[in-house]
Amino acid sequence: MAVLTLPHSLPLQSVNGLNNQTRCHNSGRRRCTVASQQQEVCTEFERIKINKSALKIEEACSESELWATSLLRVRSFYDFKSTFGIQDHKNYLAEREFEALKERVAGTKESEKVSCINATLPLSQTKSFPEELCSSCKFSHDGENRVVIGTLDLNQCLSLPNEITGMRPKGIGGDFARAYLSNVCVANECQRNGLASLLIEKSKLVAQDWGISDLYVHVAVDNEPAKNLYIKCGFVYESEEPAWQARFLDRPRRLLLWMGLPNNYNW
Repeated sequence: MAVLTLPHSLPLQSVNGLNNQTRCHNSGRRRCTVASQQQEVCTEFERIKINKSALKIEEACSESELWATSLLRVRSFYDFKSTFGIQDHKNYLAEREFEALKERVAGTKESEKVSCINATLPLSQTKSFPEELCSSCKFSHDGENRVVIGTLDLNQCLSLPNEITGMRPKGIGGDFARAYLSNVCVANECQRNGLASLLIEKSKLVAQDWGISDLYVHVAVDNEPAKNLYIKCGFVYESEEPAWQARFLDRPRRLLLWMGLPNNYNW
């Protein structure tokens, strides 16, 4: 879907929770996942219908939730063959994302504001989920154990690293009213429950509360499912990445999609 933006870590592209170098089958029962930069392997998984009455879509509010989020992102953006040391490598990637995510959310960078928005379920509602998902993406809040099953970042900033910059709004102070979505992913087993749309809707509300008038998201040109999702949510085409830049960064070209939001702030 959107770009996995790790300023001090790994540049990746997510595609409905998959690394951009993958290709998805249309059966809903299989997906292709990346074992390395050159090798693909297909794995089976079951789609799970979730109980939305117990679902929460909220901004992350604790380090334990940010850690669970980091593990979900590594789980979603990577899938490696079972080889010696793979778990250590996954933990290493999660730790890097966790530290970068904490830094972004803490607002240590001037003129940049970031919120991590998650979809979570009570652990008691995840009995049909894979044990690995429940154990790795679990956190405790107000005495209740919950599991992160979807996530995204809302970034109020001029631009994201190595990405196309949005052109709106124009004028003095306009940069404060611009934001980008990134790191959009949903646990593979929980996809097709409308979670990505709910995360985006929540991000729009948070963005409006910040005074954002122009919301952006980057998506790979060949990622039809993600493009369809964003268009359905109200995004429209604004620009695209030059081919030379995509070649230089060794990735598929990106499109930049835009959405206008109601804004009563006068910057």
